[in-house]
Amino acid sequence: MITAIVLIDCATDSIPEVAETLANLPGVSEVYSVAGHVDLIAIVRVREFDQIAQVIAGSISKVPGVINTESHIAFRAYSQHDLEEAFAIGLANAD
Repeated sequence: MITAIVLIDCATDSIPEVAETLANLPGVSEVYSVAGHVDLIAIVRVREFDQIAQVIAGSISKVPGVINTESHIAFRAYSQHDLEEAFAIGLANAD
């Protein structure tokens, strides 16, 4: 699975509508309304690199109200869940 994090600037008066539209696009797994220098962050998850361009340039960028996008491709995912499994050696809790 290939993951892209897409930072999105959009028209201020259409943030909720843009977010809803983005969340319903194929390949977009999550959309967050955020504070900071962008309005929305979309998480794109696809199986092939070619699909990234289709989702971001072909769909996200064309949604009415989207002004600008900045995309970041994830190399590797780290999460608390992953870290716990990496350090577990199969022993039961010693409580």
